[in-house]
Amino acid sequence: MQTVLKMEEAASTLKLLGDKTRLSMVALLQDHDCCVCEFVEIFQMSQPSISQHLKKLKDIGLVKESRKGQWIMYSLNSGHAHYEMVSSILEHVPKLEEKMLELERKGLRITCN
Repeated sequence: MQTVLKMEEAASTLKLLGDKTRLSMVALLQDHDCCVCEFVEIFQMSQPSISQHLKKLKDIGLVKESRKGQWIMYSLNSGHAHYEMVSSILEHVPKLEEKMLELERKGLRITCN
């Protein structure tokens, strides 16, 4: 029974990462804490869409949030049961560092309104 439950949990995590946007978010969060406004700019999506993606990742505990002044920052939860599996997957995903550098060049890094 325990093995079946763990398999279902792993499958659920993999299913969530099967979405390109969520996989990209997790890849960015591996190296950077981000707020919703930064994801809105990076993915050129609406704030509600970004929030829905983050909610799904938070619901399974893969992403956590913390307050930084007036902003809520999101980060990858290294204590998650599937963190090592996710980390291994991210080794095979392109790094998105240029997205963060572009945000900084535009002066949009952590500039929530």
